[in-house]
Amino acid sequence: MTFKEILKITANLVVLYVAGGLILAAVYVKTAPIIAKKAAQEKKEALQKMMPDADTIQKLGDWKPHGKLAEYFVAKKDGAVIGYVVQTFAKGYSSYINILFSVNNNFVVQQIDILHHAETPGLGDEITTKWFKGQFHGKDMEHLKVVKRETTEYIQAISGATISSRAVTKDGIKKGLKFLEKALKGEKQHEPPTARKG
Repeated sequence: MTFKEILKITANLVVLYVAGGLILAAVYVKTAPIIAKKAAQEKKEALQKMMPDADTIQKLGDWKPHGKLAEYFVAKKDGAVIGYVVQTFAKGYSSYINILFSVNNNFVVQQIDILHHAETPGLGDEITTKWFKGQFHGKDMEHLKVVKRETTEYIQAISGATISSRAVTKDGIKKGLKFLEKALKGEKQHEPPTARKG
C-alpha cells in the first residue's frame, strides 16, 4: 500500500467520523428538548401520584443520600401544607434503590414508589409489588422496622429478600424521614464538625 493510498483511506475515515458526529449532534439537538419535556412530565405525574389531593407540589431543596442527588418537596392544597414528598436512595442487595415516598403533616407515610432498582429478579425485585409497598401506608418513624413474620404493625420482609426489604425500609424511607424532620427544623445536614485551631 502506497503512502498516497494510506492518506486517501485516512481522509475518508476522517470525513466519515465528522459526518457521523454532525448527524448525532443534530439528532441530539432535535430530541433533547422532547426528552427533557417528557422527563419533567413523568416527574410531575410521579409526585402527583404520591399526593393526589395536592393542587401544588413545590421543591424545597436537594439532599444527597449515598452521594446521589435527590430532592424533597412540600405539597399544598388551597395554600395550606398537607404533606411532603421525599426522594431517597437506599443501598440494596445488588443496586442502589431510587425511592419516592410521601408523608402527611404528622410524618406518617402515605405512599411509596420504587422509581428504579436492579435487585435480584424473583426475590429483591418484589419491592415493587403492591403488597410490599402497601405495607408502608400509615407507618410512622417508630413502625418503620422490618420483621420476618406476618405483621400489620411493622413491615414484613419479603421471603428470601430481607436485605432489599431492610434497604427500602430503614436505609431509604426511615433515613429520608429523619432527614426531612431535621431539614424542616432548619438543622444543617451532613456537615463535618469544624476542626478547632489551637
